[in-house]
Amino acid sequence: AAVVAVPAPAAGQLIPLSNMRKAIARRLSESMFTAPHFYVTVDIDMGQAVLVREQLLAGEKVKVSFNDLVVKACAKALTRYPLVNSSFTPEAIVTHAEVHVGVAVAIPDGLIVPVVRNADRKTVSEISREVKDLAGRAKEKKLRPEEFMGSTFSISNLGMMDVAEFTAIINPPESAILAVGAVRKEPVVEEDRIEIGHRMKVTLSCDHRVIDGALGASFLAEVRRLLEHPVSLFL
Repeated sequence: AAVVAVPAPAAGQLIPLSNMRKAIARRLSESMFTAPHFYVTVDIDMGQAVLVREQLLAGEKVKVSFNDLVVKACAKALTRYPLVNSSFTPEAIVTHAEVHVGVAVAIPDGLIVPVVRNADRKTVSEISREVKDLAGRAKEKKLRPEEFMGSTFSISNLGMMDVAEFTAIINPPESAILAVGAVRKEPVVEEDRIEIGHRMKVTLSCDHRVIDGALGASFLAEVRRLLEHPVSLFL
């Protein structure tokens, strides 16, 4: 989630629930206690992504973030795993014809998920510009309803707060959400040598009514493959 500073309330204070906080409580409680969640975590080698991002920052006006690369990787992977891009109903599993990726944004009184529509058809630069615009207007409460409704898959990123890994609650009626941690420098073994590498942990929360373990793992493997070979995100 993109984040903003949240003022701390005084101790011993009763804080009335805003309409947004009531909606968040209702929707996420419904999700957590209705959809049987399970979680799959992988550690991604971000070395090539770091190099690509450095090259883009040096040569392009658009400042592409790691999260922009994650959005594009997920969008491409969702086209190859349509069950992850689906919703459960009592009568059927509905696979969505389009890929609309929600990006969680923290605002002072809650959380909102602006939507990058047809993210699989957009370039990384287009995704970068759109996410920045949506997140900025979300914090100013200037989003139109259609800009935060209709996502088919969501991403929550706490890497900018130096969070290594976490799990997220599925944003209904979606079937999965990806929780993204920080890109960390750490010692890694390369051909029996210890070197400094870049790693990022991501955790996929899955609705087990729709997604089984093997499918969740296969989807994450595709996301990892795309991020470890990021040139493919620009083709």
